[in-house]
Parts: sequence; structure tokens; C-alpha cells
Amino acid sequence: MEFKGSIGFSVLEQTRDRVVAEMPILSGIKNPYGVVHVGAILWFADVCATILVLGSTQAAEGMKGFPLAISLNAHFISNQSEGTFKAIATFVKRGKLVSIVRTSVYGEGDKLISDVTTNHILSK
Repeated sequence: MEFKGSIGFSVLEQTRDRVVAEMPILSGIKNPYGVVHVGAILWFADVCATILVLGSTQAAEGMKGFPLAISLNAHFISNQSEGTFKAIATFVKRGKLVSIVRTSVYGEGDKLISDVTTNHILSK
């Protein structure tokens, strides 16, 4: 068996306190049931949270200070099979070493798809 997919998103807004992004629902991120695989939703939320913690710093392979996720808590409330998802990431706590981010993912009609909280520690 072979599985292939494609995933991507665009950042629509990035401020010191918030990241807003949009991810199109493509066939490569759907599960066999025809809706978006929860792994794709979680990836979308986690990367948006990481962008928020990075702020104006550009990520680079092997960099010091990359915000590594050390824990996450995800609730998947709904799903959909077409259209787009929008993620909004905001700080619960912005710390010097550890930050906590809440990322809500919404579907069509601002329907809540998932609520994800991630904890990030800056790498050394």
C-alpha cells in the first residue's frame, strides 16, 4: 500500500499577539472517510502556534531558540470535506523559556473544528 498527500497553508496575519492562517482542504489531506485527517488539522494548529512563538524570527534548520513543542492537548469537535480551515493562534502565556499557545481551527461558517493548546520550550 502506498499513501501520498499534500498539505500547505498561508499566513494571513501575523502580529506580536496573534497568527491567523488559512489551509485549503485538498484531497491529499483527507482520510478514507472523506474528511480532513486529524493529523493534518493538528499539524496546521501546531505550526501556526510555532510561528506565533517565533515572532519575527525566521526559522532555520538547527537554529538555537526554536520553540519545540513539549506537550499538546487537542480536542476535535467537528470536521468537513471541502473548503478551507482558518486557524487563530494566541498566547495563553508568553514566557522567556516556556510559552503556552491556544490555537482554534474554524471551518466554513466559523464552525469550530478543533481547539489545540501547545506548550513550547526554546531549544538551546
